[in-house]
Amino acid sequence: MLINLACFILTNSAYSQTVPLTFQVDMSQENVSIDGVHVAGNFQIAAGFGSNWDPGATPMSNPNGANKYELTVMVPPGTYLYKFINGNEWSDKPEQPTADCALSDGGGNFNRQVIVGSQGVTMPIIQFDSCNAILRFSVNMSMESVPAEGVHVMGNFQEAAGFSNNWDPSSIRMLDNNADGIYEIEIQVPPGNYEYLFVNGNTLGGAENPPTVCTSNGDNSRRVRTLTVKVGDAPSLTKCFNSCTTCDPAIDPNYETHWWNDAVFYEIFVRSFYDSNGDGIGDFQGIIQKLDYLNDGDPQTDDDLGITGIWLMPMMESPSYHGYDVTNYYATEPDYGTMADFQALLDAAHSRGIKVIIDFVMNHSSNQHPWFTQSANNQNGFRDWYRWSDNHPGYSGPWGQNVWHQRNGNYYYGLFWDGMPDLNYSNPVVKETLFDVAEFWLDKGVDGFRLDAIKYLDEDGSVLENTPETLQLLEDFHVLYKNANPDAVTVGEVWSNTASILPYIQNDRLDLCFEFDLAYSIIGGINGNSPNPINNQIQTIQASYPRLQYATFLTNHDIDRIFSQFGSNTDKMKLAASLYLTLPGIPFIYYGEEIGMTGTGAHENIRRPMQWSAGTHGGFSTSIPWQSLGSNYLSNHVEEQQSNPNSLWRHYQKLVHLRNEHAPLRRGYLLSMEATDDILAYTRIYEEEAVILVSNLGNQSLNPSLSMAISSLPPGAYQVTELLSESNWGTLMVNENGGFSNWFPSNTNLLSRDTWALLISQKPVSTPIALETDVDIALFPNPVSQKLNLKWEEASPVNTLVQIFDVNGKKLMEKSFMGQSATLDVSAFSAGIYFLKVWRDGKQKTKRLIVK
Repeated sequence: MLINLACFILTNSAYSQTVPLTFQVDMSQENVSIDGVHVAGNFQIAAGFGSNWDPGATPMSNPNGANKYELTVMVPPGTYLYKFINGNEWSDKPEQPTADCALSDGGGNFNRQVIVGSQGVTMPIIQFDSCNAILRFSVNMSMESVPAEGVHVMGNFQEAAGFSNNWDPSSIRMLDNNADGIYEIEIQVPPGNYEYLFVNGNTLGGAENPPTVCTSNGDNSRRVRTLTVKVGDAPSLTKCFNSCTTCDPAIDPNYETHWWNDAVFYEIFVRSFYDSNGDGIGDFQGIIQKLDYLNDGDPQTDDDLGITGIWLMPMMESPSYHGYDVTNYYATEPDYGTMADFQALLDAAHSRGIKVIIDFVMNHSSNQHPWFTQSANNQNGFRDWYRWSDNHPGYSGPWGQNVWHQRNGNYYYGLFWDGMPDLNYSNPVVKETLFDVAEFWLDKGVDGFRLDAIKYLDEDGSVLENTPETLQLLEDFHVLYKNANPDAVTVGEVWSNTASILPYIQNDRLDLCFEFDLAYSIIGGINGNSPNPINNQIQTIQASYPRLQYATFLTNHDIDRIFSQFGSNTDKMKLAASLYLTLPGIPFIYYGEEIGMTGTGAHENIRRPMQWSAGTHGGFSTSIPWQSLGSNYLSNHVEEQQSNPNSLWRHYQKLVHLRNEHAPLRRGYLLSMEATDDILAYTRIYEEEAVILVSNLGNQSLNPSLSMAISSLPPGAYQVTELLSESNWGTLMVNENGGFSNWFPSNTNLLSRDTWALLISQKPVSTPIALETDVDIALFPNPVSQKLNLKWEEASPVNTLVQIFDVNGKKLMEKSFMGQSATLDVSAFSAGIYFLKVWRDGKQKTKRLIVK
């Protein structure tokens, strides 16, 4: 996903103002429709138009007659989705930008995104139906005293990015979202070569003056940093302010982890999992009977899925099938069983080492709840438990929906529909009561909560989401649940982009939130046969969250099932599972995902009964289920897939068990790797061990080459084991920087949509392999600008191989020599830091090379 963080998110106090947002699109490669060029999105209502996503309402102009179309609207600061249309109807030609720079809506459609700050933004000109490149800046300020004005970046890229002037030290403020002293920003620009400098403050006087060895003479008479950027580029490493040193926090092994980092969760809709009493409705006892399917509690067995956490969708008393409209927060849903049944489920799960979290619907209740019926009738002091108005206040909800509903001559507020009125947290009694509810369930033994729709908890007038009041409420809730159980976990549903999620996991609010953009990027990358959107989102995540502290998933109960989104393609399913079950974060598997259940459209279709067998009612019940089974239950069911060693279920089981068994996959930090095109490669590193994940997103088999510039791994020889096939793949040498270059892990090709999981672990070697000290080599001069001389101590008739790599591990030069000395011409190299590696007699030496 692409986030233009140059337009950084402000506090909600700025939401009442409007600022200019300018869209620009280059139509020079298109036959422009006689109806003109338009832009549509969810910004249109905010800009004063009648409805969102109306392609005819917002025409763009072509002021210079050069087919460069533009439109400026006034909107409040916020996050908006949009796309350009060649014409004025969706039946004309709406663009379809790729996942490299757009967000998938889960149905194969991609929309562009912009984040608007308090100063507004002019988007850079972009070719219709294409992507710009992303400039990623990152600077380590931990050794600097940062003023209140913050840290900025300036350069000759600013006008190309839509800002007023190049070399403006005040317009692009960098962000330290996770308070690690690393300030970062991502900006869209056309591909090209750019110059830049970091600024401590917001004036030219705070601009850095880094050494000449890593800078060039710039257009502004300063020494400047330089970079070349193209679409899909991997990020550059973090620089130290005013220095040539690479100071990347990504390789810092010191960070906090928790029990939930060891967990793999499984989302269960109780009504649809297993029916124990033959009434067609799943229940608590049914889950108990199927716990051995999830985890039998014996790590020596291999017939369970390996799940260590369960998320139960709403299980409190409710009149609806889904349970998101609660009528009694202190009771279980009678269809599911008694409180004693629920307690038995908790005990049975805990005895197997499975944690249990439950859905807690804090935002709203049912309109049949006694609180609301009394509120509607103005009885017993309950009137102020909900929001009431004598007249319709005249505003709609975030997606244009009606949020004010008539009752007894007045109007009450309900964000989702009239059957779920929102609770009024401005009333302290409401807050106290819902906090008591949380304590009640924690006392029962639940291990935490999934918090539904939390960005809407506490409104501020017509501002309905992401208010300061909501964030304060969550801070207070954090104190409450941590006092009740310090190990309790909360995972929030903030259905939004990553940048909008971050405030919810800051300042001791929630422990985790679901990472929606990562799910979209995995789906878009796999369907688009490109690792770029996934790489982009991984870098956004790395710069945003506290290390590892977010929840990963593919789909859930509100989104079309992932097997349907992949067109029932099992290879795509296996690839997606290989990614999100090995990436950092805490994974959540939606029940039935592991056997390829299908479902699209209405939520009931996405929440159908679990497919246990090909027998009557799919093995779910002995009577007609509450909802019909999925169309593929005869082929995709647990019994068949457990008996098939190559099934989707077996693949999920293998991945979950590998995650449970290998600490790098649970608690290891992530480093992206330089790899062959179409290959997504990353390393999970924990202590002195790593797992390297290599996935082929392309359509052709490949023999990928991998490079990693730097890590915290100690140098030495590492045994390589491919975990999915349980095969020995020889030895990998890790250099003094904890990296390696141009390594071909296997002589065989990696098939399309296949993954290698390579455990690298040090082991005693019978004949010690001397590393980094056995080739005694001298480099001079160093720093160098033209000719580099190499000399090694002993003359030898054997061949000496010399390689030079950039800091990202990309090989730039390779030459072979005989004799005792050699000379290399490095005059074509840009100023910067490089690594020179010498191979001789089976030994090697790596040295740092500085080109000035």
